[in-house]
Amino acid sequence: MSNKSTKKIILITGGAGFIGSHVVRLFVNNYPNYDIYNLDALTYAGNLENLKDIECKNNYTFLRGDITDEKYINSIFKKYQFDSVIHLAAESHVDRSITDPLVFAKTNIIGTIVLLNTFKEFWKDNWSDKCFYHISTDEVYGSLEESGLFTESTPYDPNSPYSASKASSDHFVRSYGETYGLPYLISNCSNNYGEYQFPEKLIPLFINNIINKKPLPVYGDGKFTRDWLYVVDHAIAIDLVFHNGKNHETYNIGGFNEWKNIDLVKLLCDLMDKKLNREIGSSQKLINFVKDRPGHDLRYAIDASKIKNELEWSPSVTFEEGLSITIDWYLSNEDWLKNVTSGDYKNYYKKQYSKT
Repeated sequence: MSNKSTKKIILITGGAGFIGSHVVRLFVNNYPNYDIYNLDALTYAGNLENLKDIECKNNYTFLRGDITDEKYINSIFKKYQFDSVIHLAAESHVDRSITDPLVFAKTNIIGTIVLLNTFKEFWKDNWSDKCFYHISTDEVYGSLEESGLFTESTPYDPNSPYSASKASSDHFVRSYGETYGLPYLISNCSNNYGEYQFPEKLIPLFINNIINKKPLPVYGDGKFTRDWLYVVDHAIAIDLVFHNGKNHETYNIGGFNEWKNIDLVKLLCDLMDKKLNREIGSSQKLINFVKDRPGHDLRYAIDASKIKNELEWSPSVTFEEGLSITIDWYLSNEDWLKNVTSGDYKNYYKKQYSKT
């Protein structure tokens, strides 16, 4: 548990990414007595345009670097003396992990160990008011059948290189807590959506494709089921866990709603038709079923009752409300969308969603 009135020096990794930028914005705006350092390597999904509105704030500093670079991580700890780490930096797309698993192992496992080791060596048992907060995913739990929910005690059973790398990083965080007494928190979240999400993920990808009247590639029969969490609500939950969570505890963060992919896509199509003044049903004609990806988990669903009961967190919007807000943002920020959908992204998209 962290005292909000105490000055803190916080390193947020991956802060130029989707979830990270929302966390950075919240902490910079809500805690002017905190010094917030955003460390990001600015790979394809990292975008400083996500933080234009706070980049001139006095309590905000951007650092460009790679979490796997041990020498660099050591140097910034010595220079800035971070008392807390909120660790979001990660390779995070399942499809990409299937194509290039080694990159995921390096960033998600080795990068996390470098941060843990530096944090441990720098503070050397002086753990008072220190915290290493690791943000993870519900995919570490594997796949559910048609009933049941993931709880914090669900055994790990990852099925993709991405989820295996995140499961490994979770285990390393806990091992440093058990072995060295390092103070840590872990949260595992469901699928996020919202403003500033790179359009390789389902919702922004389909918003972009509907705008441009391109096919909507739906894997398999479209019956894969996910729990959806509005990213602003996730950032608020991260704030609560960081300040009020119990040391060495894990918290599941979910949106308390499940959608089959095909039902979500149809809802998205109808909302987009209304907002674009198109005939209702016209965007659904763009749905294009494509070959399923390897190791595709059937269903994820989170039991978020622990964070709800212990920290009094709950989503602020329904899925339909959050989706409407998200669509409005993308329609109002087409320049942002055009900027991030150029170059390598186009080649990746073409390769990933071919029909064979």
